[in-house]
Amino acid sequence: MAKSAIVLAVLVVFVPLAAAASPPRYVYEGQWGKEGSGQGQFIFPTGVAVGAGGVVYVVDSGNNRVQYFAATGSYRGAWGTAGTGDGEFQNPVGVAVASSGNLYVVDSFNHRVQYFTSSGSFLGKWGAEGTANGRFKYPEGLAVAPNGNVYVADAGNNRVQRFTAAGSFLAKWGSAGTGDGKFLFPRGVAVAPNGRVYVTDSTNRRVQYFTAAGSFLGKWGSYGTAAGQFTLPIGIAVSPRPYVFVTDRHRMQFFTPTGSFVGEWGRRGEGEGEFTDPVAAAFPSDARVYVADLRNARVQYFKYGNPAVAPASLGRVKALFR
Repeated sequence: MAKSAIVLAVLVVFVPLAAAASPPRYVYEGQWGKEGSGQGQFIFPTGVAVGAGGVVYVVDSGNNRVQYFAATGSYRGAWGTAGTGDGEFQNPVGVAVASSGNLYVVDSFNHRVQYFTSSGSFLGKWGAEGTANGRFKYPEGLAVAPNGNVYVADAGNNRVQRFTAAGSFLAKWGSAGTGDGKFLFPRGVAVAPNGRVYVTDSTNRRVQYFTAAGSFLGKWGSYGTAAGQFTLPIGIAVSPRPYVFVTDRHRMQFFTPTGSFVGEWGRRGEGEGEFTDPVAAAFPSDARVYVADLRNARVQYFKYGNPAVAPASLGRVKALFR
């Protein structure tokens, strides 16, 4: 009896430890798209966002348009063409959906932001090429905060700018450099539910994060291929869990809100769960993430799964006491 009691006590200790050591993971669920200009086809998909009802918006940069789909990829519609007029684009890149349902799109080579209804009707625009407040030089990423403010990664000017929902300039921070709060071609921006702002400082191979007003809070990353290092961080998104997800040259990495490495998946390739330059990610909920897989001309989506303790683990513990 005493020996049985000892074995039971050991099992109670070891099984929870095995469960706690299992990292969360995201597993392949589905995909859509191929190279082309037809419905549901892409030439360089550079941005992805999720709206009400699970509608997925994809910036189809090479075709100068936005396409939108049902949650598993069924085509719903599109708008945009090449040009400089309202609702036209020259290399659109980033996209974000506001709580109002309006859609914001970075029109990079036109050095502006345009915004639309959820079905693509033009509502407004702001920006022009330059360095003054409210002007841009090849902007790339953008995000909408819970209060409706719009943050834009003004890549060519090495700064972040903040605006009202209608485009009135509010603030800016950043300049060229490697120090805290400085950038070398920032390309992605995301806002957490608490208002914290995350920026992919691409050429510095790091992520920096700030208060909603732009005060520096912290950073992580360096050049390399090890866990937590980056070779080309571009897209960034915050999940409800919350984790901070960063697209990094053929893989996805995710972190705690202060930059501790949690996990990664992906490798270079064309198969399921493989990437060739993923550049953007978006979350409809805690359970799924969409990734714009740029050079594979597709969108892939993954579901959250927290691995259970493998039965073999329990077997190994029991084997110690035979």
